[in-house]
Amino acid sequence: MAPAADREGYWGLPTSTLDWCEENYEVTRYIAEFWNTVSNLIMIIPPLFGAIQSIRDGLEKRYIAAYFALTVVGMGSWCFHMTLKYEMQLLDELPMIYSCCVFVYCMFECFKMKSSVNYHLLFALVLFSLIVTTVYLKVKEPIFHQVMYGVLVFTLVLRSIYIVTWVYPWLRGLGYTSLGIFLLGFLFWNIDNIFCDSLRNFRKKVPPILGVTTQFHAWWHILTGLGSYLHILFSLYTRTLYLRYRPKVKFLFGIWPVIMFEPLRKH
Repeated sequence: MAPAADREGYWGLPTSTLDWCEENYEVTRYIAEFWNTVSNLIMIIPPLFGAIQSIRDGLEKRYIAAYFALTVVGMGSWCFHMTLKYEMQLLDELPMIYSCCVFVYCMFECFKMKSSVNYHLLFALVLFSLIVTTVYLKVKEPIFHQVMYGVLVFTLVLRSIYIVTWVYPWLRGLGYTSLGIFLLGFLFWNIDNIFCDSLRNFRKKVPPILGVTTQFHAWWHILTGLGSYLHILFSLYTRTLYLRYRPKVKFLFGIWPVIMFEPLRKH
């Protein structure tokens, strides 16, 4: 990857162990990577509203936690790309692990009694989070974090495939859309890493508005944020369906997906 730009903005020189392809402080001196920062809004605002709606609907706390966890990831990523400081990098990366653990818990508890608590799984996920945190703080190796994150995502993928194959086949559309969007984001993440030199040279030759479309790490945020949000909807749909609610996916303003449902009528 090409070295970061030499500009020193409001936050000073970067101290993070990662270097992304967006030139530093090109748009404003107050945000190191402008597009990588503002693209996190998709991980902050929609899940925040999802959490509020879940509280109003009286849903189980695990789903409220899932929405809030995604919001925390977005906020951490915002702080990291805005400052490129190591402390903010941890605020970005570690919540990725914690949020995925929340997602795993939700997915593996979809077919349990209402308000039940699986203390064994809860303990295992907390222990996993603590071990990953301790090791990562010690070794400071991004590859370790990426592998551990990949393990959690792979677990979620396997569980999702099981559900849409053996339990609720009619949820394949939602499940595979979530997975497909997430994988597309992963593809863009790799393109940004591998072809950084070419991308930077291309941006110097084209109008800024066209160059912005090649900020593939920002696209990674947008696509994985949307994919993660859809995964929560998939998990929530599976859960409320099992509880004999009447879940439906509706689109606010004809664009943004949300789940609406009616509780089971009492006889």
